[in-house]
Amino acid sequence: MTGARETTYDVRIWGISKRAWRSGTTYRVRWLVGRKEWHDSFATRALAESFRADLLSLARQGEPFDVESGRPVSWQRTEKIVTSWYEHACAYVDMKWPHAAGKSRQGIAESLATVTPELLVTARGRPSLPVLRELLYGWSFNARRRADGPPPSHLVRAEQWVAQNTRPVADLADPRVLRPVLDTLALRLDGRPAAPSTVSRKRAILFNAVEYAVERGHLAGNPLTSMKWRAPKLAEAVDPRVVINHGQARALFSAVRQLGSGPPLVAFFAVMYYAALRPGEAVDLRKEALALPESGWGELYLSTSAPAAGRSWSESGNRREPRQLKHRSVDEVRVVPSPPELTTILRDHLVEHGTTSDGRLFRGARGGALSESHYGRLWAAARFAALTFDEAASPLARRPYDLRHAAVSTWLNGGVPATQVAQWAGHSVNVLLRVYAKCIAGQDDALRRRVERALRDGRS
Repeated sequence: MTGARETTYDVRIWGISKRAWRSGTTYRVRWLVGRKEWHDSFATRALAESFRADLLSLARQGEPFDVESGRPVSWQRTEKIVTSWYEHACAYVDMKWPHAAGKSRQGIAESLATVTPELLVTARGRPSLPVLRELLYGWSFNARRRADGPPPSHLVRAEQWVAQNTRPVADLADPRVLRPVLDTLALRLDGRPAAPSTVSRKRAILFNAVEYAVERGHLAGNPLTSMKWRAPKLAEAVDPRVVINHGQARALFSAVRQLGSGPPLVAFFAVMYYAALRPGEAVDLRKEALALPESGWGELYLSTSAPAAGRSWSESGNRREPRQLKHRSVDEVRVVPSPPELTTILRDHLVEHGTTSDGRLFRGARGGALSESHYGRLWAAARFAALTFDEAASPLARRPYDLRHAAVSTWLNGGVPATQVAQWAGHSVNVLLRVYAKCIAGQDDALRRRVERALRDGRS
């Protein structure tokens, strides 16, 4: 006896067995302590052989084994607590939650829910993929819902199974475990390739989660820094086919005005086209941010944005939650010029439609925050009414966000210095030139005429 725990020298250690599952192959080590059989599974044969060799060595040295745990007695004193990936991922969510915006919380949950099924040690008894996603995305990686209590009754058994069958975080140090995890980032739930920007965002979150594992002592270093894995090529440049010219913009705004609930939102679309506001910035645009003369150039003073993240991810429980501008600190202001045409549209909007009680220019159908579904339906109807059949079938201004692309492209093609355009648009110059430096629709003919003139001059 060692203290109150029973020990024995009657130990037999068997060979390694290979076990194939849908989620991958594991290697099992089996041994007998007294009359009870024990086993442990590993992601690679090398890890299994190392574990078995340790057991053999201690047994040959006369080390007693603990009957209750099946481990050598010395391991009871020195063995570290093994943290599973699932436990660590939940801890990572809890660490990030208080300081993250709703969109960021949502992105973290989406990324972790993508990689976690690849870190399960067995397929036996595994919940279906829809159930796994509902559990991971809807409860496990939502800090507020998890803090409120256990998962919904139909997910309790699934949560218990995942908690018991997730690999240790330390397994990520093995490239043969980590590479399939990275490969899942390149696929959507339906198995088709994910957008390069999505892959890049999810990899960044995975990298940060692994960095947190290093910080907590679960890993000696971040294995992703040395992993040779190539993500899909990131195609950031704006497709020139989505960008409208001024005539098309006017026709679309006129079509919006003719729709039943459209007139109050003409200015909403106009601030994206003339001032390059993001939709979240336009939704939260307030009267106090406007500096408008009777006519001519004015200015917009932007300090907040209200991107849509969903009620589950916000602090207030509302779908939209005002916060500082993207890539800006709290209370930082971005000043954007208001061209004469936009100045007129905004002044007319204030006269005809006023503002909400808290000063917002735009409101939803019931007076609350404007929803993307509401203005998205209006925009789709306006495209159908204002564009030709071929234009409506093309990518031209397919999304309201494309109005922002048109604004930035217009500024660049108008000769505004890139540094000034970046400041107005709220981008770095590097991102601006990589993403937005495209010609607007209708400029090709003018540029070709310039080339023709140059060729004629060369013949004279």
